[in-house]
Amino acid sequence: MTLAKYLWISGSAIIGLLGAAHLFYTFFSNKFLPRKAELAEEMKATSPVLTKQTTMWKAWMGFNASHSSGAIFIGVMNSYLAVEHFSALQGSNFFFLFNIITMGFYFWLAKRYWFKIPARGITLALICFIAAYVLTIINK
Repeated sequence: MTLAKYLWISGSAIIGLLGAAHLFYTFFSNKFLPRKAELAEEMKATSPVLTKQTTMWKAWMGFNASHSSGAIFIGVMNSYLAVEHFSALQGSNFFFLFNIITMGFYFWLAKRYWFKIPARGITLALICFIAAYVLTIINK
């Protein structure tokens, strides 16, 4: 296995693990609850301007769950493709660049809106992806 492949799998695993931790924290912990209990109650009683068919609380929970599943999907699919088809992927700039751009967007989100742990994980995954891509280009 090449170093580029190991780096790609490592970056993918980081994203998948961050997504799994986020999903666990969403449904099985109090980590994403507001510190003010009154705020959670207000979120449960308030609908967004967009529609009265949901509440801010349900939208919050749904967002966190879908955000988690997206990160898990990226991690699992990228790991699978790297393990099973990396030699084929080495010829696809689109595959590498789309993932790097996506991680770059996550990096921006992490720096602007999130906190240190996911920001560090995203940074490490992005570094792994960029290094894997550079090694792939060099070794063509």
